[in-house]
Amino acid sequence: MSNDAAVQAGAHGHGDGDRQLTAIFSAYTITATLWLLFATAIGLLLAFKFGAPDFWAAKYLTFGRLRPIHTNGTFYGWASIALVGLAYDVAARSCGTRLYSTRLAWIGLWLFNIAAVAGTIALELGYNEGDLEYREWPWPIRLIFLAALIVTAWNLIGTVARRTSDDIYLSNWYTMGALLWTCVIAIVAILPWYQHGLGQVAISGYYMHNAVGMWFTPLALGVFYYAIPKIMSRPIYSYALGVFAFWTNLCFYPLLGGHHFLFSPLPWWLQTTAIVFSVAMIVPVWGGSANYLLTMRGRLRDLTHAYPLAFIFVGVIGYLVGSTQGTVEAFRSLQALWHFNNFTIGHSHLTMYGFVNFAIWGGLYALLPLATGKTAGRFGLALHFWMALVGSFIYVISLSIGGTVQGLGWVQGKPFIESVTDMAPYYVWRGVGGILMFLSHLVFAWNVWRMTTGVAGNAASPILAPAEAGAAA
Repeated sequence: MSNDAAVQAGAHGHGDGDRQLTAIFSAYTITATLWLLFATAIGLLLAFKFGAPDFWAAKYLTFGRLRPIHTNGTFYGWASIALVGLAYDVAARSCGTRLYSTRLAWIGLWLFNIAAVAGTIALELGYNEGDLEYREWPWPIRLIFLAALIVTAWNLIGTVARRTSDDIYLSNWYTMGALLWTCVIAIVAILPWYQHGLGQVAISGYYMHNAVGMWFTPLALGVFYYAIPKIMSRPIYSYALGVFAFWTNLCFYPLLGGHHFLFSPLPWWLQTTAIVFSVAMIVPVWGGSANYLLTMRGRLRDLTHAYPLAFIFVGVIGYLVGSTQGTVEAFRSLQALWHFNNFTIGHSHLTMYGFVNFAIWGGLYALLPLATGKTAGRFGLALHFWMALVGSFIYVISLSIGGTVQGLGWVQGKPFIESVTDMAPYYVWRGVGGILMFLSHLVFAWNVWRMTTGVAGNAASPILAPAEAGAAA
């Protein structure tokens, strides 16, 4: 699809197919929001446990059980379901067609939720693959999640195949790629003959990093490529640059996982390859970020009153800064300082929260009102934005500083327990940031209710006037 056509893509009508799509979009958003509240409530409890380890220390509330519940619930309950709902809406609108199958969309939603519920129960009862980060669910439950991916991939590809234009718009390149790549990643991660010795270590690095970079990242970038032109009533800056970033991301990202295991028994050449490809990731990250920011050029004043665009702008900056930080962290000299301490936790929240979450929120605030005809309130949008932004800033900065203090102590050969006590004030700030973040999620849930089943709010249309008629910076 051409740049000019991209602005026009996605007319929101009121036919039967549109009503079915709206119901699906709303259901995915509502269930994802419930998972966000649950998973981040667990995360907030965990933040308090760092400062007070004996707080709620009952058998089923231990850190070892709650931490994977928080991460898996956030990844596969909240972010996955929300992004798939957005992908369905974007695919149908940008292709000018109905969903290939509404039944498959509902089946996929059920499978995603069944996997998340079963996985949470299993982890709480102590049944887990404990040494496999982000895949702690027992393998039969991961098969259910894989089934959800396959159903969704089939449905999205079928929808794009029915498009009314010859070309495939950028957003659909990214969303279809994410689903196909993740099906491969999930299959590799579940094959039993890899799950022992150094093979398990290598596959763990492969899975944990690609779960972020080949699943959440392309889905979120697909939202950017549709929502930014839609909000701003202007074409994306460069279609060619978007395709270039797509293919370079595919070329470089799959081999990054080894940089999580530098100085380990993994082959030295594999570790070095991971570092080289981590540096190469500057190409798609900076290229894609430039594409988004150049599309927004001259309209930055609109951020002050167009909160969907403000969420997306923060998401773009989170993508640029967080991914660049990941490249810097991949060097052996900086791994010695920052790895295995709280700096890494700050980095992961910068990328998953500052990038992926803000991308989801911006996409939902831009596209859900167009589907339902209902908006959130101006106050609710502002309250959510500022609490989430300030809370995440406090969270990331406090852990980044604290983690650096820890790393410097380790390099200087100080006793390990000293690095634990050094973190005490930073854990307090982590809790402060976490409280603001969780409160913002409660506001977001209220906004979702208003945009789906509740009374419409008083927020302005998420679609801005063209630059010639609107505010210009």
